[in-house]
Amino acid sequence: MTFSKLTEAPSYYNDLEKKDTATILKEINQEDQKVAYAVQRALPSINDLINQIIPLIRQGGRIFYVGAGTSGRIGILDASEIPPTFGTDPNLFIGIIAGGQKAISQAVEYAEDELNTGWNELCNYQINSKDTVIGLSASGTTPFVVDTLKKAHETGILTACITSNPDAPISQVSKITIETIVGPEYITGSSRMKSGTAQKMVLNMISSTLMIRMGRVEGNKMVHMKLTNHKLQQRAINMLTELLDISPKLANELLKKHKTVKTVLKLYHHGNSPSDKETF
Repeated sequence: MTFSKLTEAPSYYNDLEKKDTATILKEINQEDQKVAYAVQRALPSINDLINQIIPLIRQGGRIFYVGAGTSGRIGILDASEIPPTFGTDPNLFIGIIAGGQKAISQAVEYAEDELNTGWNELCNYQINSKDTVIGLSASGTTPFVVDTLKKAHETGILTACITSNPDAPISQVSKITIETIVGPEYITGSSRMKSGTAQKMVLNMISSTLMIRMGRVEGNKMVHMKLTNHKLQQRAINMLTELLDISPKLANELLKKHKTVKTVLKLYHHGNSPSDKETF
C-alpha cells in the first residue's frame, strides 16, 4: 500500500496569486494557529522522550538532531543556542544536516536522499548507548533521516522522531514518535511553514525542559548563561540587583570577576552576608 503524505495534500486555499497582502497574511495566520494545538496533542510523547533522556544526560549522554533542509537547519539552530543560553558544553546538543556545513545556508542537491552518511557522521562522534538521536522529517520519509535513525535504533540507541505525517516510515525506526499533525500547508507541500514551526516548538520544549530539569535554570532565570554581548551582560546585572539587592555597579563588578550569575549566587549563599557583599 502506498504511503499517503498529509504534508503533500492540496492547500485549503486556492488562487493565492490573486489575493491581496492582507488576505494572504490573515489566511497564513489562521493556519499557523493550528500548530500549537498539534503540538499540544503530542505532549505525552514529548514528555516520555524527555523523561527517558534525563538519566542518559546524567551519565554523560548527548542529544543529536538529524535532519535535511529546513528540518536540519532547525535542529542546528536549537543546538547552537543551548551553550550560550545555559552555559553547557557545546557537544551536549549536536545538529547534523544532510549535505554538511554548506547545507546550512543553501540547498545541496539530493543530499536528503543519501544513505549511510548520517550514520557515518554519528560514528565520527563515537555515538554510544548513552546518547539520543532525534530525527526531524516533516514527511517522515526523508532517506537521510530514516536511514540514520534505523541504524541508531538497531544499535540500541534511544531514538525519536518529529514528523507531520501519521504512521510515517520514520515512526517504524523510532522508539518514540512525536507526531505534529498540522494538516496541509498554505502553499501546497511547503513544509517549511506549519511543519517547520511545529518542529521548532517541539525542540524548544525538549531542550528547555531538559535544561530546567538539569539545574541550568533557577526560579525562572538563566543563571548559567554566557555573557557574550552587552544585552546579556545587562540581563545578568538586572538578575543580581534583583536577587541580591545590590547596586548595578556592584553587580557589574562581581560579574567581571566571577563570569556568571550562578557563580556569584553560590558565593553569596555560602556565608556572605549583605554587609560584606563587596568582599565576594
